[in-house]
Amino acid sequence: MKKILPIVLFFTVLGSIASAQKVRVNAYTAYVFDDKIDSYYDANSYYEGTIKGGFQWGVGLEYMLDRTKGIELKYLRQDTKAPMTYYREGVKEKTFDVAVNYILLGGSNYFETSSGKFEPYLGFGLGCAIIDVSNPDGGSGSSTKFAWDIKGGSNIWLNEKIGIKLQVELLSAVQSAGGGLYFGTGGASAGLSSYSSMLQFGMGGGLVFKMGN
Repeated sequence: MKKILPIVLFFTVLGSIASAQKVRVNAYTAYVFDDKIDSYYDANSYYEGTIKGGFQWGVGLEYMLDRTKGIELKYLRQDTKAPMTYYREGVKEKTFDVAVNYILLGGSNYFETSSGKFEPYLGFGLGCAIIDVSNPDGGSGSSTKFAWDIKGGSNIWLNEKIGIKLQVELLSAVQSAGGGLYFGTGGASAGLSSYSSMLQFGMGGGLVFKMGN
C-alpha cells in the first residue's frame, strides 16, 4: 500500500497540472545511432567498444510561457547492447546489457508560421543520465552523470489539440564511461581513472497534446 500511494499521488498531481491551458504533453519515439566509447589507463587496463543504436522512447511535460517559448521536463529511455573489448588478465570480449535513462529540464523556442499548422522549434536541455550496465554472466554497475541535449524539429498540428512531432536530437552523457561505470568480467573491471563521454544522435518523432480547454 505504501508503494502504491506515491504513484497515485504523482498521477493526481500530473493530472492537475496537465489540466492547465498552457501545458503540453509530448510523447517521444526515436532511433538513436551507435556511439563508440573507450577508456585507457595503461596497456594493461583499458576497454573500447560501442553503445549500439536502437529504439528510444520518452515523455515530457511542457509549460508554455507564451506562444513561442516553453519549458519542459522530460524522461527518455533506451535499452541496448554494448559489445566491448577490454583487458583483465588478458584481452577479453563480451557484450553487456545497457539501459540509458535521461532526465532533462530544458527550453524550446517556437517559430510562428503563417498557416499555424507547422510549428518549427529549436531547444536545449540540461540534466542527468542514469546508465545501468549488466553482465549476462553476473554482476552489474550503475552511474549517474551530467547530461545535455540540443534538438530541432517541428510540430505539425492535426487540429487544435493534437499534433505530430518530427525531431532530430543530440544527447550527451558527459564522462559517463570510466570512473564510476566500468565494463568487465563481473560487471566491474579494474579501476580506470580515464573517462569517455557518450554522444548519441537520434532521429524520430512522436505526438504532442495541448491540455485544458
